[in-house]
Amino acid sequence: MNYIELNPKDDLQERFDNAATGTHFHLLPGTYRQKVEINTPGLFISGSGADKTLIVYDDYAKKIGEDGKELVTFRTYTVAVCAPDVTMEDLTIENDSLYPEEKGQEVALTVYEDNFRAERVNLISTQDTLFIGPLPFDLTQRYEGFLKEKLNIFKPMKQIFKDCFISGTVDFIFGCGDALFDNCEIRSRVDARGGGYVAAPAHGLEQQIGFLFLNCDLTADEGVGEDTIFLARPWRDYGLSTFVGCTYGKHIKTEGFNKWNDTERDKTARFFEDVKPEGRVPWSKVASPERIKDLKDYFK
Repeated sequence: MNYIELNPKDDLQERFDNAATGTHFHLLPGTYRQKVEINTPGLFISGSGADKTLIVYDDYAKKIGEDGKELVTFRTYTVAVCAPDVTMEDLTIENDSLYPEEKGQEVALTVYEDNFRAERVNLISTQDTLFIGPLPFDLTQRYEGFLKEKLNIFKPMKQIFKDCFISGTVDFIFGCGDALFDNCEIRSRVDARGGGYVAAPAHGLEQQIGFLFLNCDLTADEGVGEDTIFLARPWRDYGLSTFVGCTYGKHIKTEGFNKWNDTERDKTARFFEDVKPEGRVPWSKVASPERIKDLKDYFK
């Protein structure tokens, strides 16, 4: 395996694009203020610690791009993973645009490929921090010719986040892929609009895995009110999320889940917990031991 050290003066895009499959890039301490797509399969990208190595950018949905059009959510990423078998460790990816109530969505990391793994990675933004690809199928049709082809694909994808820190305000973990969040801290931030939502899954009915939050700690910044944050709401019908062994701060709403505005997605959403606390919405479910085992086995 090739081993290459980089520093904040290096052009990450150029180095990643010209790397051989399987190259290990180690990012030395510092702030890399760059917008990056990872297009080479099998890269291993490590930092010098999440508090020391930061990749940061500040795009937002209402910003006008070079084509004269708004970026919309899916072009705001700081880092986009567009190749399979990529691993990241010990770094921070941040979108520091802020003020989503004015600017719209602000993605830090977007993953559009299979077999992605992140360990000890901090993902920091506000609204729509982490996109778990692929796009919902209807959006691949809407954005055909607008998004790059590699950002507009629809196929199965599996992603694992272990010992990560993920923070945001509204729908800050969203998408259609199968994803494991293992022993992660999921931190809600203050939003000027009040309240918030952790996850916004958009899985199709044929998908049986969805998002698995396993032994995660759901926390909140100072100033986030008690009983103001929903665990999840379905971005599309049949959105699927399971919470197992998680601890919830007082900021999590008693009812747990939201049906998404004036829709009837409470009739189709698939939201599970290993234990259903008193006061949860009647349409959430308890995950059976068999289901929990099947989910854990899938991500082994």
